[in-house]
Amino acid sequence: MERNLYKKTKNFVIDSFTKVSNERGIKHFLRTVYWIKKLKPDADEAMLIAAVAHDIERAYRDREKIKAVFKARGLADFNFLEYHQKKGVQITEDFLREQKADEELIERVKTLIREHESGGNEDQNILRDADSVSFFENNAIHLIDDRAEEYGKAHVREKLEWMFNRITSRKAKEISKPLYEKAMFRFNK
Repeated sequence: MERNLYKKTKNFVIDSFTKVSNERGIKHFLRTVYWIKKLKPDADEAMLIAAVAHDIERAYRDREKIKAVFKARGLADFNFLEYHQKKGVQITEDFLREQKADEELIERVKTLIREHESGGNEDQNILRDADSVSFFENNAIHLIDDRAEEYGKAHVREKLEWMFNRITSRKAKEISKPLYEKAMFRFNK
């Protein structure tokens, strides 16, 4: 029986981000899925679910607490990224269990989301790279224009460089390079 868990997960993510008025987040997730399909055309349902839900934690976070972390430790703080990944795994796992998803699919999705910031195996690296491409496509200019003063220019520069330098796929690097260069030009204006 086809349950189309990807579609259900996508709707869950869209609903979650709509509740916190984060349209940019929704676009980021949908474009991450798009880039997964470009980087791995045969991506399975687990990869698509992980792509659309990888940052679900952002819909449930305490925004003021996170702002304080970003100001103090930066936007690429290892401890925060670990928390972000683990919380995203927990939220996605709970949702998939409510949908009565197969245990093997749940474990694969968890493995992908758990390492989407740093990568690891081939599929985790593809998710990380698709996340970076989508970041430069949808979030980088917003971060520069609307958050640099709030978080500090040094932290924003660090985030931009980290998001680009973590890409390992040649194809993703080629796609991201002009977007990264545009963001850095804007940052340095």
